[in-house]
This record gives sequence, structure tokens and C-alpha cells, in this order.
Amino acid sequence: MNDRVSELAESKQVIDTKIRKEILRRIAAAEKEHDIKVIYAVESGSRAWGFSSPNSDYDVRFIYVRKKDWYLSIDLEDRRDVIEYPIVDEIDINGWDLRKALNLFWKSNPAFIEWLQSPIIYVDDGYFAQRARELMPAIASSHKGIHHYLHMAKGNFRGYLQRDLVPLKKYFYVLRPLLAIQWLEKYDNPAPIEFDQLRQLVAEQTPLDEAITALLERKRVSLEKEYAPAVPVINEFIESELLRHEHYVGSNNGREAQFESLNLLFKAVLERNEANLL
Repeated sequence: MNDRVSELAESKQVIDTKIRKEILRRIAAAEKEHDIKVIYAVESGSRAWGFSSPNSDYDVRFIYVRKKDWYLSIDLEDRRDVIEYPIVDEIDINGWDLRKALNLFWKSNPAFIEWLQSPIIYVDDGYFAQRARELMPAIASSHKGIHHYLHMAKGNFRGYLQRDLVPLKKYFYVLRPLLAIQWLEKYDNPAPIEFDQLRQLVAEQTPLDEAITALLERKRVSLEKEYAPAVPVINEFIESELLRHEHYVGSNNGREAQFESLNLLFKAVLERNEANLL
């Protein structure tokens, strides 16, 4: 595998050099083991969100492409389209086949849309992600995004935050999706992955903003499973937002299916791979 690391990754490097080299080594090993080409690989978890703990896992996600003949098969639907590895030394790495990724993109899969916006990029072929980002305004559905983030916020709040002592990281697992919903409502385009951008939506709510700052500072120096006393001003905000969306139905924003655009992107990536341009 060539060292195809984007300028964005270099400009926002927050990953230890040794860890980064190990991640690239594992990606190269996956390419060799599965006879694939990785065209995009990013950090997707709390390190990309901006509120990791010192012992947080490295959540590496990649998109890969196979040779064209692999896709020309009558049993294609039965073939495995993900590559997964066990977590070793806090590195959690797995990937999606190109066809699977684009199919989920068409369905406005929030995970894939977040990957396209990750500030920590390990591999970038200079083509696929750029073209996919160009399609985001026409494909990403705010309606589907709100449903996804609302489900995430509700589950984490009800499961962990309704008590006196709470898992510190769960606050961010509720705040981030609730702020992402506010972003979708206000701008009708995909919410940024970085928490610092999202929190600007409530920056003028001083008590809340100060409480989030204090919580964030503590989270960045705490271990993953640390507990902390509940924070009333944050709980009030969460409960208010969940109540506001209690009966959310919403409506689709009318974006077109964009099948043809995704088909063209799929074919273009396959052709580039066949021509050894990746």
C-alpha cells in the first residue's frame, strides 16, 4: 500500500506517530490478506469527535474496493462485504466494501456521512471521498439524520444518565446527537463530526456552555469508564431537547435518490482500480 495520507490528516494530526504507523501497517496487511485496495480510512470514534480519553480505542474505519470480476457474480449478494478484526492494543479496525458503502450512503447512513467528515484521515486516494462529499448535499437526508440522532440520544440518556452518578462519556453520547439535531434543523445539511463545532450552537447559553467546557476538560484527562456526579444544567438541557422532540415525525426533505450519481461513482472507482490509478 502506498502511503496515501491526505494533507488534511497531516494538518490535524492528533494521533501518536507510532500508533499511526501501526494502523497503516494493519491496513496494508488487510489489503494483502483480502486482495483489496483501501481507498479511504479514517478515525471514527471519540478521537474524531474531539472528546477522547487517554485510553480510548482507536476506531479505524475504511472503505475498500475489489477487482471488477469479484462484483460480476451471480452470488454477489451472498458474498461478505465487510472486513472485521478483533480489537488489539486498543486499535479497533474494520471496513466496508465500496458497494456496501455507497448503498448505505444512498440511505443517508449517518456513520458513513460522518466518516466523510472525519478530521483524522489515514488513507485517501484523492478521488473517492472527494466525489462522495460533493454528492452529500443531494443525498444526505436531514429527516433520516434526526431520527438516527434522536434514537441515539434517547437510548443513552435513559440507559445511563438518570441517576446521581453517571458514566462521564455518556454525557457526550447524548449531547453530541442532540446538538447534531439542532444543526440539521438550522442548516439542513450534514452535521459536522467534531464536537467543538456542534457546541457553538449553544455557546451563548453561558451556564450550559461553561458546564460543557468543564465536563469536556475532565473527560479528556479521565479514563474511559470514569463516573461523575450528574450535572443539573446539562440534564435540564437534555431533558428539554428530548421533550421538544418527543413526538417528532418530520418529513423527508425531498432530495432525489441519486442512484445514477452513485452508480457512476461506483463504476469510476472500479475503473481507476483496474487501471492501477489508486
